[in-house]
Amino acid sequence: MYAIPTERFAHCIAASKRVRWDIENDVIRGRQFDLAKKFLPDGLTLVDTLPFLVPHEARYFSQVQGRTYANMFGLIERYISAKVLELSRDHWLGDQTALEGLVRFADEELKHQALFRRVEAMIAEAMPPGYRFCADPDQVALAVLAKGDWAVLALTLQIELLTQSHYVASIRSAFDLSELCRDIFLHHWKEECQHAVMDELEWRRIDAATSAEARDAAVDELVDLIGAVNAIVTGQAEADARYFIATCGRRLDAAQAEAVQQTMIDAYRFQYIVSGAKHPHFAATIARLTTDEQLLRFQRAAGFPVPRPALRAA
Repeated sequence: MYAIPTERFAHCIAASKRVRWDIENDVIRGRQFDLAKKFLPDGLTLVDTLPFLVPHEARYFSQVQGRTYANMFGLIERYISAKVLELSRDHWLGDQTALEGLVRFADEELKHQALFRRVEAMIAEAMPPGYRFCADPDQVALAVLAKGDWAVLALTLQIELLTQSHYVASIRSAFDLSELCRDIFLHHWKEECQHAVMDELEWRRIDAATSAEARDAAVDELVDLIGAVNAIVTGQAEADARYFIATCGRRLDAAQAEAVQQTMIDAYRFQYIVSGAKHPHFAATIARLTTDEQLLRFQRAAGFPVPRPALRAA
């Protein structure tokens, strides 16, 4: 029988209380976005693959991607908050520490959605008209939540870990970014650290009650979800490429326009799929919960060869 790791939930609660922040007082602080600065670092935007862009165009390229980056997380967190509230039901009359941890988790995700709506409204005032965010958050959430808990939690852990990887590996040390952008992603990261822990705890709890046959079907659901994410980010990359080409301030030739679009697609696939699948902790966790054949199916869907690490005791 699976034992709820109460002490780990208690640690998440303590961390949540310690880093708690307010959107206006701690993050925005009366500031506006500085269009003289980048919004995302080059390591995430892949702008270095576009040598024909001059510095101000490369900066604008990062601003277009940064706008979508905020909108993507607002989209993702719509389904996450709903799923976490749903999972909390299993603890209503059980472990109250786990229940508190998940309720705080959902509350923070609702705050993150509000933060990213605020960010979009502020950026919309500063950037040229014509930008379009293609996916509807409620429709995406309904599609994701139609899948089983195992697959949804796997996808969620992958996403939570990639946000940490992006901040630690790229954003934190990118001093050429807008200070407001860096603060937004700093505060987002502070709370996502606890969320990733609880994602894994709940995934392991669900897995412990999952039969081998059901787990195999759940891997197929995860593959479907990865495919859906790929479709969303590809469509958004194409829309963002058109927006950039139309508003960058000069006419790009056909080859340059094609390169911009392909770089957008490659960057978004890296940001929202590959970097999560590549995260060492995610790779180790999914390897422990799947067979070699199941892991291979996930690898193919993610488009990245996730190595199977040496297994340790769970």
